Amino acid sequence: MNGAESLIRTLVDGGVRVCFANPGTSEIHMVAALDHVPEMRCVLGLFEGVVTGAADGYARMAEKPACTLLHLGPGLANGLANLHNAYRARVPIINLVGQHATYHLRHDTPLTSDIEGIARPYSKWVRTSSAPESVGNDAADAVAAVKTGPGLIATLIVPADVAWGEPGSLAAPLAVPNPAMPKNDTIEQAATKVRSGEPTALLLSGNALYGRGLAVAGRIAAATGAKLLCPYPFTRMERGRGIPRIDRIAYILEQAKEQLKEFRNLILVGSAAPVAYFAYPGKDSVLTPPECDIHTLAHPNEDLTGALFALADALSLRGARPESHKPFERPQCPTGEITLPGVSTIVGALIPEGGILVDESMTSGRGLMPATATAPPHEWLGNTGGSIGIALPLAVGAAVACPQKRVLCLTADGSAMYTLQALWTMAREQLKVTTVVFSNRSYAVLKREFSYLGVGEPGPQAREMFDIGRPDLDWVQMAKGMGVPGTRVTSLEGFAKALREGFESQGPTLIEIPL
Repeated sequence: MNGAESLIRTLVDGGVRVCFANPGTSEIHMVAALDHVPEMRCVLGLFEGVVTGAADGYARMAEKPACTLLHLGPGLANGLANLHNAYRARVPIINLVGQHATYHLRHDTPLTSDIEGIARPYSKWVRTSSAPESVGNDAADAVAAVKTGPGLIATLIVPADVAWGEPGSLAAPLAVPNPAMPKNDTIEQAATKVRSGEPTALLLSGNALYGRGLAVAGRIAAATGAKLLCPYPFTRMERGRGIPRIDRIAYILEQAKEQLKEFRNLILVGSAAPVAYFAYPGKDSVLTPPECDIHTLAHPNEDLTGALFALADALSLRGARPESHKPFERPQCPTGEITLPGVSTIVGALIPEGGILVDESMTSGRGLMPATATAPPHEWLGNTGGSIGIALPLAVGAAVACPQKRVLCLTADGSAMYTLQALWTMAREQLKVTTVVFSNRSYAVLKREFSYLGVGEPGPQAREMFDIGRPDLDWVQMAKGMGVPGTRVTSLEGFAKALREGFESQGPTLIEIPL
């Protein structure tokens, strides 16, 4: 058994069962090892940004790490934008990055680079394996690192001669400590604020936004009148009929300030205090009013669900239940010309129970959350780091993690162009993903930001920077070239028909909505 095989087998023994890959020459022995370890599923991406984004989506839904397989420093660098998003999402990923054979590095060949330096900004754990007999231990350490607290991305760099060298050695999985609970004083202070009678909100992140964490947060809100909020950039959220309501903090600064102005207490559960995405001349970046007292109940690396249960106990609410919801009938799908409110209503009317909605439609999709608030229970995945081009790869990873669920991917033409190769992976793996592309032929969010910054009307060169028409992108043809059947819709009834067909398909589909 060589080093590469011991690496893959150790990862599998540690619970890592999916590898999203775009390998090269230096990784060939790791590729060969995959043939000897069939328990590791390998999914090919045609661009490293698809690979890292898919690993993010998988980790969000599976709640366990995938690994990536990337080619040297340039391959890792190509994947950094979506590793930035994954780092902000606080999800576990193990990057396997090949390196030149140790004796070859002295030649400084064209692909030689500082891989550790490239990895460090988005990896809490970085190591270069030094020998075949130790690479198994390195893999076990990497698995333990990503499981010790949220978002501990690990990068393991494997020189080619370490991969092909013998003897490799397996390493047993390491024990991983449970996340710590907040101190009792911290819990009691939060309970005092909730009981104060002052307007209070809980700002939830991480696993407080779904499952048991959200359920107990809903009981606290129902019994005390506290509001549940989440940051604009969130990782994963459970929504729909019968699910406790969570209000997302608005992206636009003035809207967020208006949304938060009533609160005198803000209790953070895995979240940071809310601030604006960007600085604007003459405007304060802090979104909460000066008189709002901000209290951290649990830091991201602590037990968020346990902290909420402890808060419920401190409030004597363990047995409390949120208000019951009235019976709900799906709304009728509107007809007529394409409108964004109409599109949002149709999504709310047709999204399947248990579906996964991946959203990167910042301008066209702003009405989607209200329209889906009382839809059947489903989950949302958002863009956590602001680096665009996440939606298509995130949908790939979510579909691999949850093959029994339907995935609806909502994106726009500008952002989708960053990682459109993900369509090919969807077709190759026959993933049940329906992609909706809002084709407005512009970087619409930048148009708004230009006007918002008070620099006047854009001139001809500035307008050119925001326009992605001339030539117009043809998403139906691009999807066809990637093996994904697509259709362009020009009416709401056409969109509803295409969306139904997408949800019934046994593979991926794409719908282009010209705007």
